[in-house]
Amino acid sequence: MDIIIELGKIDDIDELEQLYNDLNDYLSKGINYPGWLKGVYPVRQNAIDGINNDNLYVARHNGKIAGSFILSHKPETAYYKAKWEFESDYSDVIVVYTFAVHPNFLKCGVGTALMDFAVEHGTKTHARSIRLDVYEKNMPAIRLYEKLGFKYITTVDLGLGNHGLNWFKLYEKLI
Repeated sequence: MDIIIELGKIDDIDELEQLYNDLNDYLSKGINYPGWLKGVYPVRQNAIDGINNDNLYVARHNGKIAGSFILSHKPETAYYKAKWEFESDYSDVIVVYTFAVHPNFLKCGVGTALMDFAVEHGTKTHARSIRLDVYEKNMPAIRLYEKLGFKYITTVDLGLGNHGLNWFKLYEKLI
């Protein structure tokens, strides 16, 4: 499958919102591994913020957005409690947020392509580490991250218990 990964543009916001809604609808009909909720997360504003910050990337297949994520240097507050492999002020660490693959493209390599891009991008920008969090029951994502060489660090509370999401696993990959 040909996948092109590039910075998202203002023109992509409607399609990103549709991806988020389609994915949340899909998750609500089966096992909602990430615990995402339509209208709560991810939402249009996440796409707008990522594009305005020049850190939202889209994976396109035949011109259609098949997946997306945000690559940031700002961690969640709970990340500071973890004992990471590499100590940093986050200037040379990339944090993955809002990692989403459209339901029509699940198990097609889009997620792997996005994570490979994150490593390539990190290498080009002299990052030393890529970090992310994943809801403890999101087994498909956990399997992907571990297959791609991410190392489990610890489990933390990101303060989302009011949405039934109490514990998140932190992962890191040194690059």
